[in-house]
Amino acid sequence: MTSVLRLTVNGRPRADAVADNVLLVDYLRDVAGLTGTKQGCDGGECGACTVLVDDSPRLACITLAVRCAGRRVETVEGLTKGGRLSRLQRAFHEKLGSQCGFCTPGMIMASEALLRRDPDPDDDAIRDALGGNICRCTGYVKIIESVRAAARMEEPA
Repeated sequence: MTSVLRLTVNGRPRADAVADNVLLVDYLRDVAGLTGTKQGCDGGECGACTVLVDDSPRLACITLAVRCAGRRVETVEGLTKGGRLSRLQRAFHEKLGSQCGFCTPGMIMASEALLRRDPDPDDDAIRDALGGNICRCTGYVKIIESVRAAARMEEPA
């Protein structure tokens, strides 16, 4: 069955015909053209597909798109404002928080949710917020440093 999905993606209202069984990750990548959200494990275990739904982190690979009707969905692309990287994007770049980069969008989105709740988290809070995100390349030290640095940065105007 197909229905019209009405939601807001990265601040823009959308209305798209979507099959009821389409996953949010597939909707974002294939319909909305937002490829920053990665499909990693395809089972809700790695966190690469993390997006924000009404400011809360959500795994897009196990969320049906139709469950987001009437809600606000944010992807890593939506954090950029006026062509300027967000503080988290800048910090991950400057502090070498990403290696291959595959997990980075999910890490950034989970970190964004944390910083919205707690603008000055300690390392334990950062580890807890990223507990559902797996990185195969790093020891997480640079990722935690990146989130800590972002917390100290101003958002671009």
